[in-house]
Amino acid sequence: MRRALLLAMLALLGWAWLERQALADFPGILSAYSAKEYCSCRFVMGFDEAYCRGYVKQWLPLRRLEEHSLQRLVTAEGLGQRNQAAWQGPREGCRLLP
Repeated sequence: MRRALLLAMLALLGWAWLERQALADFPGILSAYSAKEYCSCRFVMGFDEAYCRGYVKQWLPLRRLEEHSLQRLVTAEGLGQRNQAAWQGPREGCRLLP
């Protein structure tokens, strides 16, 4: 039993090492996706706030999702990363801000 557990742990560590770049990038993806999709839902498609919050809801919760209606700006924060998306216009839609 111990040997099987040790082998499983070694396999998991090996996999984590091979996927280290993807695992390092993952925290930023949650907030970036949420900011961009919420912005598009609200300001491009014109859906209401409650619908768009449900649309971007993930299994991992966001710490913060704020809409700044007058500026048409969305801020999302989760897993220690913060991203913003802003509406650019009717033809351009929303984009992530640097």
